[in-house]
Amino acid sequence: MTRAASGLRFGLALATAVFVLDQVTKFWAERALTLYAPLEITGFFNLTLVYNPGAAFSFLSTAGGWQRWMFSGIALAAVTLILFWLARLPRDARLTILSLGLILGGAAGNLVDRLRLGKVVDFLDFHYAGLHWPAFNVADAAITVGAVCLIIATFTEQAREDTHKEGSR
Repeated sequence: MTRAASGLRFGLALATAVFVLDQVTKFWAERALTLYAPLEITGFFNLTLVYNPGAAFSFLSTAGGWQRWMFSGIALAAVTLILFWLARLPRDARLTILSLGLILGGAAGNLVDRLRLGKVVDFLDFHYAGLHWPAFNVADAAITVGAVCLIIATFTEQAREDTHKEGSR
């Protein structure tokens, strides 16, 4: 399969859009917001600048610095794997391509933060009744949505492929 016939072009375009949006919003957050000072937007949403040296839900955030390189290595491996995966996907695997593009853009956005700062810039803060969801960013949202879509794609695109195989018998 040629690259033109694969999902690589669309996946890279989507990943680039996610990456740019993520980096622009983080750039803005670092300049417009004050560290740990919430800016109330609604009764359930604040903009709050925080830095996370760990992973999701601040996992390993107090590990002493080595986690920066481990998470960077994992992100780099994920980026590489996704690029190869996209190059091998047919263009009609739309939901899988969309999913991988979102994950790729998000992983690259957080990787740049880790390499540049040693931590990830987070600023989206949702809360209810005094309970706060851990702050996150555009990259985290893209990775989460991409992962959910990838799970859905695994079932729906496989079912479509199975139906297509049965119809060709």
